[in-house]
Amino acid sequence: MKNIVIAAGYATRLGELTKNFPKPLLKIGESTILGRMLDDIDRIPDIDEHIIITNHKFAAIFQQWAEKQSYSKPITIIDDGTETNDTRLGAVCDLLLAINGDSQTDNRKSVNRNSIDDDLLVVAADNLLFFSFQEFVDFAKAKQTSCIMCHEQPSIEKLQRTGVVELDANNRVLGMEEKPQVPKSHWAVPPFYIYLKKDLDLVRHAVENGCGKDAPGNLAHYMVDHTVMHAWPMSAGRFDIGSLDTYYEAQRLYGSKD
Repeated sequence: MKNIVIAAGYATRLGELTKNFPKPLLKIGESTILGRMLDDIDRIPDIDEHIIITNHKFAAIFQQWAEKQSYSKPITIIDDGTETNDTRLGAVCDLLLAINGDSQTDNRKSVNRNSIDDDLLVVAADNLLFFSFQEFVDFAKAKQTSCIMCHEQPSIEKLQRTGVVELDANNRVLGMEEKPQVPKSHWAVPPFYIYLKKDLDLVRHAVENGCGKDAPGNLAHYMVDHTVMHAWPMSAGRFDIGSLDTYYEAQRLYGSKD
């Protein structure tokens, strides 16, 4: 299983803090947002590589960071070639670039990447998590389908700004809506997904068949309509870092708990 980290955004809502520096590498205590996530994922036996897809503006910074890491699984940095928020590819196209292969540089040498033919764990790199991704991987193994995460969200206002799923009694996804004005459930979808090898052909052809490009949830929505998927209810919370206020709050709450 490959761990693919979508980190090609420009985090414009954080202003000067991320004007010339990637949000996933901002410090939380002695670690970084991304480092805290990889500390957990690297321990999962199924994972054999971390693939971080970023933009050209931040690729060298990620490369320098990767060279200083000592994870048990190799880190590959992929540059999507974009340099501004206006020219960004979008999260779904970045994922396709990562899985379809290209000539890139990893944390040791230049490599000519082959296309990926493996199960995928796909994660956004701007959350602090209070559970282990091992639980999510185990859930997907038990269901033997591609999977999304979900969590209960009581706020209608917040549900209107995210993906919302309907589930049956066995956590099979019956339907998914992006930013619904009238949510059909309280199950919100965070940006963490498992796409199994058997569904990769669907993933590869999603955009040409009408899937939206901007957000990773666009692909999840597309996949729900084209294959069987299940949703794992998160066993604990997460802290989404989306603004200067939430970043400083994360530093205050969690910066001393490394």
